[in-house]
Formats: sequence, C-alpha cells, structure tokens
Amino acid sequence: MEHTIHQGRNVKRFREMLGIKQEALAFDLGDDWNQKKVSLLEQKEIIEDPLLKRISEVLKIPVEAFQNFDEEQAVNIISNTFGDNACVGNPNSIFNFSPIDEIKKLHAEKMELYERMLKEKDEMMVRLERLIEKG
Repeated sequence: MEHTIHQGRNVKRFREMLGIKQEALAFDLGDDWNQKKVSLLEQKEIIEDPLLKRISEVLKIPVEAFQNFDEEQAVNIISNTFGDNACVGNPNSIFNFSPIDEIKKLHAEKMELYERMLKEKDEMMVRLERLIEKG
C-alpha cells in the first residue's frame, strides 16, 4: 500500500510539539491569517512550497521535516528496532555508548533549548510591544 505523507498533519504535529497555538502561528504568518485558516491548512495533504517555506521560517523547522516526516514509518522503525533482538534482557547485547557522554549530550541539548526559548521569549516581547504601539 502506497503511503503518502500528510504535510498539514506534520505542520500540526511540529506546531504542537513546540507548544504554539494556531492563533500564534496565524499571527506570525501575517495579517491575512487567522486561527481558522491555520486549522484548514493543517487538514491539507500537500502545502504549496512558498507557504511551506514561510511556515518553516516561522517555526524554525526545516521544510524537509514537513515533507518527509511519516508517522507510520517512524512507528515501523521503532517497532523493528525493539523487536525480537531488542537489547532488553538479551545477554549478547553490546552497548556502544558511554552513559556519561549521553548525559553530557542531553544537558547540552537542554541548555540549547533553554537558550532558544529565552531568545523566542525576547522576540515575542518585541512583537507584543509592536502590537501595543499599533493599537
């Protein structure tokens, strides 16, 4: 069975992962956007490239993520990875990673995310100030 990638659903998925509401995305996309229009966009299987590029810029997520992310494929990879030969309880497992390195990596990623959130908060404050000045 040929499985197609649903770009609108991917936009919704990444938007939700980032904790961004439809209204906020609409605001960032510009004056001719509103929550209803974002909702309709997220139901579209294919989104025009220029619009996808704009969404990519707003959400700071590569265009390819919306074009290529396939939930079914991700689920298959996970179930195949943790199939009969899963390392849990397998006495022949060999671990090729250092727990300390993994913790350092997680910490670095967390700090990166925190810094990005602070930057985005600052950007949001600037946008809000502009909105208040307009009003």
